[in-house]
Amino acid sequence: MDDLIFLGIESSCDDTAAAVVTGDRRILSSVVSSQTDLHADFGGVVPEIAARAHAERLDLAVEQALAEAGLGLDALSGIAVTAGPGLIGGVMAGVMCAKGLAAGTGLPLVGVNHLAGHALTPRLTDGVDFPYLMLLVSGGHCQFLRVEGPDDFTRLGGTIDDAPGEAFDKIAKLLALPQPGGPHVEAEAAQGDPHRIPLPRPLLDRPGCDMSFSGLKTAVLRQRDALIADQGGLRAADRRDLCAAFQTAVAEVLAEKSRRALAGSPAPVLAVAGGVAANRQIRAALEAVAGAAGARFLAPPLRLCTDNGAMIAWAGIERFRMGHRDGLDLSARPRWPLDRRAAPMLGSGKKGAKA
Repeated sequence: MDDLIFLGIESSCDDTAAAVVTGDRRILSSVVSSQTDLHADFGGVVPEIAARAHAERLDLAVEQALAEAGLGLDALSGIAVTAGPGLIGGVMAGVMCAKGLAAGTGLPLVGVNHLAGHALTPRLTDGVDFPYLMLLVSGGHCQFLRVEGPDDFTRLGGTIDDAPGEAFDKIAKLLALPQPGGPHVEAEAAQGDPHRIPLPRPLLDRPGCDMSFSGLKTAVLRQRDALIADQGGLRAADRRDLCAAFQTAVAEVLAEKSRRALAGSPAPVLAVAGGVAANRQIRAALEAVAGAAGARFLAPPLRLCTDNGAMIAWAGIERFRMGHRDGLDLSARPRWPLDRRAAPMLGSGKKGAKA
């Protein structure tokens, strides 16, 4: 099935994306429309604004992706769409767009788990074989997965509270840095002293691969307030040093937990995906851990770290090859854990496990 050509649609958070990908791993186009400017004044993503923007931009993103690929709808083999998890308004917008295209063209429709899109990215970029170890680390999620197949994921551990990307955003807000926080905290950290201000390394004193970043965020807040009380304000050097200390703490926690994951479930490849995978210090720490364990380290190109339609198209191709098809009754899901056998980490409700 190397001759497959899939359109992928992604709208789970604040990026409206569409892409065209082939069964032999060629990305013919990838269009991402960022909403950063729409949410900048609010210090985070506003779900209602995001949903409206998706509804306005999805058809334009699809049209542009097809144009850049030089293809019409009649050249496609199928349509893949993020059906969850995510902000439900955005997920619904993407699912409805994909349903309309499928109904109008008769093309097969494949609903994709957004997290599976990230987790299968190493298959798209590097053609790696199963199994491999994946650290999925983004704004809303952080977990270690042993990837055995396109729909076979075993969770080895994950965050019990804030995801690292969420923590980066909150730290940026605490320090009056722009959103999204990750790139701005990293830029400040590059000029700071990571050893001046002591911060904890949460859960390193406990066995296993679970992580926690909420307490680390609180520790930064207390250190910031102490500096302001002592000095009557926060100097630029203080902000840089706080960012450096925080980023180093996150990198060391992720590195140690990765070491444990590799020791407990050896794999030939340690891959990382998600927006936080763009952080250079974290990448370097994970690469060192992989090397020490004799595993190959893989990180996607930066443009494929954050949300994109190419990973959804590829995940759709993987599921399509397994015989999976969805009908026009495909539902948008705010929650959709990859490892359905594992106990919920962040609680559960009427709509199911969060992660």
